[in-house]
Amino acid sequence: MQGIINTAKELIDRYNIGESIKIMEVCGSHTMAISKYGLRQILPPNIKLISGPGCPVCVTAQNEIDASISLASQGVTIATFGDLVRVPGNNSSLQEERAKGRNVRVFYSPLDALDYAIANPSKEVVFIGIGFETTIPSVALTIKEAYTKKIKNYSVYCLHKTMPKALEALVVNGSDIQGFLLPGHVAAITGSTIYNFLVDKYKIGGVVSGFEASDILMSVVMILKNLRDPKIEIQYKRVVKEEGNTDAQSLIEEVFEESDAEWRGLGMIEGSGLKIREKYSEYDAEKKFNIKKPNSSTEIKGCRCGDVLKGIITPKQCPLFGKACTPLNPVGPCMVSSEGSCAAYYKYGE
Repeated sequence: MQGIINTAKELIDRYNIGESIKIMEVCGSHTMAISKYGLRQILPPNIKLISGPGCPVCVTAQNEIDASISLASQGVTIATFGDLVRVPGNNSSLQEERAKGRNVRVFYSPLDALDYAIANPSKEVVFIGIGFETTIPSVALTIKEAYTKKIKNYSVYCLHKTMPKALEALVVNGSDIQGFLLPGHVAAITGSTIYNFLVDKYKIGGVVSGFEASDILMSVVMILKNLRDPKIEIQYKRVVKEEGNTDAQSLIEEVFEESDAEWRGLGMIEGSGLKIREKYSEYDAEKKFNIKKPNSSTEIKGCRCGDVLKGIITPKQCPLFGKACTPLNPVGPCMVSSEGSCAAYYKYGE
């Protein structure tokens, strides 16, 4: 491993053009790995690794958080992943609602939430569906299973988002990013060709990267090597194929359709989300419980998580970082989530 890292550092020096270069990672696992391995510190000063909108919990809009919390007060069982429970809303959190006696349960898999619904037919179970293409197939499977087995007490509040349009929004809005570290877990489902537009329309390259230090450094090498002739390449070939997982893609297409979605920091992005198709509408919690999001997604006062997600600032530039906002007392989701940039900077002392 150390030999590969040394080789990567030599290649980075070889292909380093000396100009300021910004490379954005858009995967929470990359964010944590970069901080854990201290990769920013071993790169030349002109090469900057910055974090983008790669944390599913972090990009969930504030009004979606508030709507989820409000749903918990309606007497339904809220099923969700662990990080979401601690994200503060404007007036409460799912964790606080659970302390009040609301039935909020953490599951590691959407399938576990469906099993819970089957075992408790008298309880209405709503799974809060967040995440990118990595987790979407498993949520789609639960909806299809519930439909097939005629399970009536299970539904999904669909807050899923898809990655390509968010990257385009960053580029269109004036970002000076010159390359992307693309999410390996997402690309295992989608394949790499969905990112070709970055080269075709904007002349920006990207590399689908693995998660070890050597993977990330070699991906940086590939980006640097092709700065003048940008490409979309796969470094993570042991997992990712160019065409992706076509079975998972078919399942997503069967259950969901494209919709507009609001992202924390980025606002409303056309075609960047998913909604449940009409065939499966009885499993759409938004319709079933007439969920109404607040009209505006008001950020928590002082929290600059949205600017961190856009790469405008680093976590340490937020005035709350490490002071009012810590992992034990998080103000915003970038400090809550195990994949959040602020949590990574705090944990590894960057």
